[in-house]
Amino acid sequence: MQGEWDNGARPLWEMTPMPYVKDPRIDAYLDGLPDWQRAILSQVRDLVHEADPEVEETIKRTVQPYFVLDGNICAFLATRDHVNVFLYDGAIVPDPEGIITAGHDNKTARTVAFRRDEAINERALLAMFRQIIANNRAGGWRKLKGEGSPPLP
Repeated sequence: MQGEWDNGARPLWEMTPMPYVKDPRIDAYLDGLPDWQRAILSQVRDLVHEADPEVEETIKRTVQPYFVLDGNICAFLATRDHVNVFLYDGAIVPDPEGIITAGHDNKTARTVAFRRDEAINERALLAMFRQIIANNRAGGWRKLKGEGSPPLP
């Protein structure tokens, strides 16, 4: 159907973010950032919700934005010269495009860092979000890795 596709690449309905419930505390966090950081994290925020419309937003650790669905998906942290997106995947989600920038050996979360004017590999990040959500729905990365909680004394 002519007009519904953007140059044959993606349908237009996939290019327009679906509306989602925004946590006003995350809006406040983003509003306090420089324009370039706010733009990056707003784009990533839209991608998390594109991964699954049931994703919920919250604040943990007093001020840090988290995105959850049957477990943590990711969190944001802005620093002076870059922004971090922490992916809570237990280091089991494949990264075939090499977007992970830190935490390769971390057992809980890995990091994708973005600097000013750096393009976001939306396809790769969206795929990772979707896999993290699928893993969460399957019981979480600890269960999938065979790691249970230690017994209580």
